[in-house]
Order: sequence, then structure tokens, then C-alpha cells
Amino acid sequence: MAKIIAIVNQKGGVGKTTTCVNLAAALKALGSRVLVCDFDPQANTTSGFGVDKVTASPNIYDVLVNGADIIKAIVHTEYADVLPTNKALTGATVEMIAMDRREYRLRDALDKVADQYDYIFIDCPPSLELLTLNALCAAGSILVPVQCEYYALEGLSDLLSTVRIVKRSLNPSIRMEGVVLTMYDGRTNLSLQVAEEVKRHFPGQVYATVIPRNVRLSEAPSHGLPVSAYDSYSRGAEAYAALAQEVLDQNK
Repeated sequence: MAKIIAIVNQKGGVGKTTTCVNLAAALKALGSRVLVCDFDPQANTTSGFGVDKVTASPNIYDVLVNGADIIKAIVHTEYADVLPTNKALTGATVEMIAMDRREYRLRDALDKVADQYDYIFIDCPPSLELLTLNALCAAGSILVPVQCEYYALEGLSDLLSTVRIVKRSLNPSIRMEGVVLTMYDGRTNLSLQVAEEVKRHFPGQVYATVIPRNVRLSEAPSHGLPVSAYDSYSRGAEAYAALAQEVLDQNK
């Protein structure tokens, strides 16, 4: 049965999608069966695997709202299996409000394929609303990317408060998978200070692997490739390979 991990941070631009795409691809390269669910209407994870977000149909919106078969929605790529999305997902929040088990629509869908994978990653939107709530109810754990910049910890208290509420009333088994430091620049005092601050707030929960600022990481999505396929010798590719090994070791 798959371990379902929601990659979440309500702050935008922290590396959620970059982490989702490249960690999933690195785990697949290490032999794991991986499914990525793009749950952000911007659909950057979908295009990051080279899947056309315009023509991908059915997609996760159709599964949640129209009852489409999730197996038919999955796109198989060389780097991971993908549940694609597009901007139609923006309207799902409103459409699901009146539905039965509205918080569990994603969980009910993923349960149908969970036995076919080792890991399922959910790339969450940068907000705390019904889509993210669905992801938190479906996941067994959350992985939080935190960028090494001045406002790194801003908003994390709101996220953790939401997770506590979900744990108390909707998904008692959810826990913290880990915190990954992104956009790290070891040449600056700021990155070092932020890393120490994050470790102080999340003792024992921060991955040893840090994700550096890396041009190849920024370029890879425009080619529809994870960084391991775009430039396997780049610092970004090496970092995500190390993070994937750390995730595997943690879940033995």
C-alpha cells in the first residue's frame, strides 16, 4: 500500500512543485513505484513531467467532480506516473461544497490505486482551503519545503494549526514526514541563519539534505523534464537524489 505524502506550504514560491517533481523522479530512479497527483490548478507539476495540461483528459478535476475513472486519468511517463490537472480545478472548491464526503473526495479516489504504488505525492496549492484540506485528509504525512529566505517561517504556524485541526477531527493518522530546506546558498549568512532557525522550530524533523539554488533546477521545467533527466550531474539533481535516498532510509 502506498505511502501518501502531501507536499504543502501555504506560502508560494518555496519549491513545492520543484520538490514534488524531482523527488518523485529520483525515487522512481531508485526503483520505487511512484504516482504524482497535481493538485494545484496552475498545473506546473503536470507540465513539469512533459504532460500537456490542455489536452490531458480525464484529469483529477474530472475524477473528483465528475466521477471519472482514476485509472483512466493516470498518465504514465518515464519518470513517474502523473495524475494531471488544469485550471478547471480552481472551480472544484465551489463545486465540492455540496458533495457528500467533500473533505475525502481525493482520499476515496486515491484509495482505488494505492496498492499499485510505493509512494503517492500530492502537490498542494499555496493556500489553506478545500483542495488542501482534501490533500491533508488523503495523506498519511506532510512534507514541508521551506526556502532559505528572510520570511521562511512566515505562515507556517497557520499551516501547522490547520494540520492539528485535521488530525483532531478528520485524519488522526496524519503526521510530519519532514521539512526540506530549499534555495539554500551556503555562501550567505542568511541561508545559514534560516537553516538554524528552521531546525530550532522543527527539532529532529529537518532533512540533512538541503536543496541548493541551482540554474539547472530552474531550467528543467521549461523542457518538461525533471532535473535528473535534464542534467543528471547538476547540483540540483544530486541533491534530490540524496533526498530520495534519505526518504527511503527513513521509511524502511
